[in-house]
Amino acid sequence: MAKTPSDVPVEPGMPQLDFTTFPNQMFWLFVTIVAIYFVLSKIALPRIGAVLSDRQDTIEHDLARAEELKQMAEDAEKAYNKALADARIEANNIINDTKLEMKAELGRKIADADLQIAERAKESEQKLNDIKAKAKSSILDVANEIAIDIVVKVSPGPIDEKLIMKSVSQKVTE
Repeated sequence: MAKTPSDVPVEPGMPQLDFTTFPNQMFWLFVTIVAIYFVLSKIALPRIGAVLSDRQDTIEHDLARAEELKQMAEDAEKAYNKALADARIEANNIINDTKLEMKAELGRKIADADLQIAERAKESEQKLNDIKAKAKSSILDVANEIAIDIVVKVSPGPIDEKLIMKSVSQKVTE
């Protein structure tokens, strides 16, 4: 006759702690641990190792690339600073050259102005000398006329105008 579940005597407690089933439980525990070990060692752990290795390679590559980029940035900054310094030097040279050209141009303009002033001064001197000569001539003519008029009024007889003019011109030129 077959036993039904109600015919089996029920013992209180947890069935896994039943000592009569320990050898069976130990066998399946061993089989399960060996199966998990083989699955982990042959499938999961190599994949995890490959992922970790790839990750480490990626990190190292990224660090190396970052170092290269940092070096390139430093080189670019040095080149920029050098170009900036060269541009400043060039600008200063242009400023200095322009100042020298302006000074030279100013010197030429001053020299031209001095020449024009000297020419005008000579012209003015010449005009002044002409005016002086005309004034002396006018003074001599007026002095001659006055002298002749005075001699005519004072002297009752004939007068020698040439002699009077010669005397007046001698006095005026002294």
